[in-house]
Amino acid sequence: MDEFEELQRQRKTRAESSRFEAWDGSADDKPSLAVTSSAASLDLVMDIPVRISMEVGSAELSVRDLLNLNQGAVVELDRLAGEPLDVLVNGSLIAKGEVVIVNEQLGIRLTELASAADRVKSLRSEG
Repeated sequence: MDEFEELQRQRKTRAESSRFEAWDGSADDKPSLAVTSSAASLDLVMDIPVRISMEVGSAELSVRDLLNLNQGAVVELDRLAGEPLDVLVNGSLIAKGEVVIVNEQLGIRLTELASAADRVKSLRSEG
């Protein structure tokens, strides 16, 4: 057996049996973590920050075309003028909207919104 095969043999996971005592469900032996309602669980994550972004459109370029870009170049996007922007939270589409100006800054007015259940589901799929 050469060194490589010996290293592979040593790295293999070895399964060993373990014994766990059965829990009879009595009050004295209750598990330490209680099951909480989904509303209470959701409260735990309400203050976690998420990244929200608006996507104007996208384009696919070859590496050659990308390297040939210069100041003033125009890249044609896959979206028509006036078409709603995608609103993404942590990269997941949750809404569509249109650009507005709010106190001299850009904003977005939501025109279509995914259901609350779909928005939560999209956040779960990211994790």
